[in-house]
Amino acid sequence: MLAQVELFHSRPVAPTRRVALGDVVLPVDPSPGFGGVLLAGMVALGIPAIDPDAIPDVVVLTHDVEEGRRIPQPCLRHRLQTDRVGLQRSVARLVGAGDTVAFDVAEVRAAPEQLVLAAIYAARRIAPGPRRHVLHSVRRAIGWVGPLGPDFVAAVSGSAVAGGLGPDIGVDPIAWALDVLGLDGDTIARLRAEEAAVD
Repeated sequence: MLAQVELFHSRPVAPTRRVALGDVVLPVDPSPGFGGVLLAGMVALGIPAIDPDAIPDVVVLTHDVEEGRRIPQPCLRHRLQTDRVGLQRSVARLVGAGDTVAFDVAEVRAAPEQLVLAAIYAARRIAPGPRRHVLHSVRRAIGWVGPLGPDFVAAVSGSAVAGGLGPDIGVDPIAWALDVLGLDGDTIARLRAEEAAVD
């Protein structure tokens, strides 16, 4: 086992949607490390099943966690809590097999939103320096299309270069464009608020 996230979550039929973190093993040296690859994989697994209108909120959440901001609850209609009573347990792991790594999600029963939220919230347990690189990898995973194999690991770990424009372009074009334009979570939230005020 190279990295692991234990999460607790409400059942699909529960009226209150909740998520909590358990034991987290996220090595991030060198950044993003196996921990960052696991978190990115969890997001890539869950994001295709999330309402496309919620994806910008996921991106903003990654910036909020990166900057250490307080996270308003609920987020994606789920409440983060520390209490695990009455919650179901899931475990996501990154395992090594020779020179390759694989995602072990056999013990994951979480809904896609719960899996994505757990990955992003788990990044809060990482020190601020490496957390930035880890969440950059998570944002790359949001736009990933394809299997979670060696190409995915190379892309989220920053070793994939597309067209000589840097490791980001082509992997997650939205995150790349936001970085190039110098837009962060605060700017995006402000622009959204201005747009809502006009409507």
